[in-house]
Parts: sequence; structure tokens; C-alpha cells
Amino acid sequence: MAVYAVVRGVPEGKVTSYGRVAARLGRGTARAVGSALARNPFAPEVPCHRVVRADGRLGGFNGATEGPELDRKMSMLRAEGVPFSANRRVSAEAII
Repeated sequence: MAVYAVVRGVPEGKVTSYGRVAARLGRGTARAVGSALARNPFAPEVPCHRVVRADGRLGGFNGATEGPELDRKMSMLRAEGVPFSANRRVSAEAII
């Protein structure tokens, strides 16, 4: 539940990383955060689409790590104003 509380605080137009969520909690790993978010029963109130890999790559979404679900994650982030670089990574200025 603590993971969901942290992610709920990520504002529209910004993203954070799995590792930063773990660090903010002071326990766990980026992988554990990703596992918790893959089972997110509170979407869209807990905006798990706003969590990406530390290098700006999208990571996973809705149980997938490639394909149409990641395209959907990118579309959702773009609709919120998150900028992307040419190589489909979130621009650094959007990462909090």
C-alpha cells in the first residue's frame, strides 16, 4: 500500500522512476515497486503510468514490457504533457 501512496503523489505532467519510489519508501527495490504496480488495483487513482525506468525508458504497463500497452502508456503520458526525446525516452526535465 505504501508504494501506491507514493505513486498517487506524482503530479500530472511528471514521472518518477521505480528506483526513486523504492528510495522514498526507504525499503525495497525498483523491481519490487514494478511488481506492486503491475498488480495495481487502484488505477487510475494511482497513476502507475507515471512511473518509468531510471533511464527514461517506459518500463512496463498493464503487464506488458513491449508492444501496444507501452504505446498506450506513452500516449497517456503525452496527453498529460510529458515530453519525450527522439528515442522514446521521457525527457529528463519531466522526471521528479
